[in-house]
Amino acid sequence: QVQLVESGGGLVQPGGSLRLSCAASKFPRNDYAIGWFRQAPGKEREGVSCISSSSDSKTYYADSVKGRFTISRDNAENTVYLQMNSLKFDDTAVYYCAGTNYFDCITTMDPRYEWEYWGQGTQVTVSS
Repeated sequence: QVQLVESGGGLVQPGGSLRLSCAASKFPRNDYAIGWFRQAPGKEREGVSCISSSSDSKTYYADSVKGRFTISRDNAENTVYLQMNSLKFDDTAVYYCAGTNYFDCITTMDPRYEWEYWGQGTQVTVSS
C-alpha cells in the first residue's frame, strides 16, 4: 500500500504563495504518476496538476492554475511539490495528493479515472 502525506497548507493573502509537499512511500512499479486535487466546500473535486514518473517528468495542469502553479518532484526524497503562486480566493480548498500505478497524466487526469492512493489532505485558505 502506497502512503502519501501532504504538508504545507495554510492561510495566505491573495497574490501570495504556498508550497505543498507530498511525501510518498515506494510505488510497487517504476511507472506511476502523482497528482494534486482540490475540493472546495459545495464543489466537486477538481484535478489540479499531475507529474509522471517518466524520465522526462511530463506534467499536466488544469486551465485554472496554468501559469501560476508548478509541480515538481525530488526523486531522492520521494517527494512531489506543488508551488502555488499568485493565489486567488478561488484557490481556497482542501488539497489532496494522489498516486496511481500508471504513468500517463493525460489519462490519469480524466475525471473518470480512479486513483488508487490518496493522502489525508491539507487546507489552503486564501483570504485577506
